[in-house]
Amino acid sequence: MAQLVVEAIVNNEREKVWEAYTNPKLITKWNHADESWHCPKAEHDLVPGGKFNFRMEAKDGSEGFDFTGVYDEVVFPERILFTMDDGRTARITFEELGNSTHVKVSFDPENENPHKMQVGGWQAILNNFKTVAESL
Repeated sequence: MAQLVVEAIVNNEREKVWEAYTNPKLITKWNHADESWHCPKAEHDLVPGGKFNFRMEAKDGSEGFDFTGVYDEVVFPERILFTMDDGRTARITFEELGNSTHVKVSFDPENENPHKMQVGGWQAILNNFKTVAESL
C-alpha cells in the first residue's frame, strides 16, 4: 500500500527546523492535530534503535494515547525514519531551500480511519510544527 504524504515549506534554516522537530520541549508545543488536544509529554532517544513516546491527550481528559515506536535511521539534519509500535513506518525529510526548509512526512496509513482524515490530521500537526519552527 502506498504511503500517505504531508508537506510544508518552513521559513527557517534547516538546522533550526530540525531542532524544532526533535527537541522534546518543542514537540510538546506543536504535536497536536486540533486545539482541543495537546501533547503533555514527549520523550525519545534520537538514535537508530532508540525509542520514542509522545503522549497525546484531549485537554478535557476524556481520551488520550501514547504515540510510540523506534527510530530506524537518523541522519542529521536530513531525515528520520521510524517504525511505529503497530508496525507502520514513516519517513521525515528536511530539504534545504536557501533560507527555507521543505519538510515532507510520508507514512503508512492505518486501517481505522479514511486516508483523507489521516492526511488531514498529520497535515494539521505539520502546520502547527511550521508555526513553532518559524518562531525560532
